[in-house]
Amino acid sequence: MDRFPHMGRKAILFHLGGQPMGNSFRGWYFKCQSPTQTLALIPAIHTCRGRRTSSIQIVTEHEHWNIPLPGEGCLVRWDRPQAKLGQNYFSPQGVELHLHSQHCHVEGQLRFGQPASLPGDIMGPFRFVPFLECRHRVFSMRHPVTGQLCVNGKAYHFNHDLGYIEGDQGRSFPRRYLWTQCLFPEGSLMLSAADIPLGPIAFPGVIAALSIFGKVIILATYCGARILSVKSGKISVKQNDLLLTAELLSDQGRPLHAPQGGEMCRTIRENVSCRARYRLFQDEQLLWAGESCQASFEYEYPC
Repeated sequence: MDRFPHMGRKAILFHLGGQPMGNSFRGWYFKCQSPTQTLALIPAIHTCRGRRTSSIQIVTEHEHWNIPLPGEGCLVRWDRPQAKLGQNYFSPQGVELHLHSQHCHVEGQLRFGQPASLPGDIMGPFRFVPFLECRHRVFSMRHPVTGQLCVNGKAYHFNHDLGYIEGDQGRSFPRRYLWTQCLFPEGSLMLSAADIPLGPIAFPGVIAALSIFGKVIILATYCGARILSVKSGKISVKQNDLLLTAELLSDQGRPLHAPQGGEMCRTIRENVSCRARYRLFQDEQLLWAGESCQASFEYEYPC
């Protein structure tokens, strides 16, 4: 596997130096899904009080491991999902893991096919706003995955199955937020809603992308979308004559480490493979509905 294609030493040093200053983090989320298995891999680097470290999180349907790693020599790009953490490599073409800790051992390779990219940056004009707490990036809504990873003796095997890649960079995850992603036979969906602090004020923001039947629909704050309600694991988002809803139908979330002031000290709960229902309406007429038992869902709004 060409671990860092078109990436010379100068480029590596540039993207290492491009890490935000101060307390900060940068990470990518690789989701791989077969009809019977779901696996998420999260490589990240984080800086807090002048000390830089890195980590790889492994999330399965039933277990989660956070493996702390040194920061020295670790590289994570932001322009593309490319990272090197020890002997573990992540790129748009796939991943190669040789990861061994006290509680987790992972070996194997996965290869990715052509990514299905969005027509533009999911952050829209907000990508130019300085001092945002967290910035989001979607690299691939859907792509083929082939290969095998062995996690503590259990094989996760993928044969032209499905994958999804996104990234986050900033200082902290939002205090209150909802995030969900789902791969369907007919397409893919991601939705994120959060309280966005901007100076002394905060406002509810939302970004969503629904790619179905070869068509991409974007709902976002910068397009006029607004959150109608967030309650009990369900969200409703309206944009002009469109209404998108997402609902968590089961709750078996695994603890996941998340950044707070650049340090991975916050614990959230992620359902990497759970039941969820999604619906899209236009002028109160149902355009599309999807339900899956392999949806990913994080719900961090207090009851």
